[in-house]
Amino acid sequence: MAYRKLGRTNKHRRSMLATLTKQLIENEKIVTTETRAKEVRKSLDKMITYGKKGTLVSRRLALAFLHNDEACVNKVFNELVPRYKDRNGGYTRIIKLTERKGDSALTVILELV
Repeated sequence: MAYRKLGRTNKHRRSMLATLTKQLIENEKIVTTETRAKEVRKSLDKMITYGKKGTLVSRRLALAFLHNDEACVNKVFNELVPRYKDRNGGYTRIIKLTERKGDSALTVILELV
């Protein structure tokens, strides 16, 4: 599976993606760069898939990825999964904004559908 390194070491990249995923679950909308949003989309899809399985193993895998944040995992399993029970993927929407002034990175809004 190909993935973007995002100019980070492995630990830093995993931590950053987990944090962005937690923020997206909590707020249901975040503003970030396009490449980060595309990577966060993958991890959020994985969390919702874990929630759809609903087993103890999938709950523990979600907890491990989200740094043992039980509030986020409970929101995924109790609120987001019923919302997306009839949907097979495509849980997020990317809306393009402008380029950032400092480094000309394209910023986007990543939100839950």
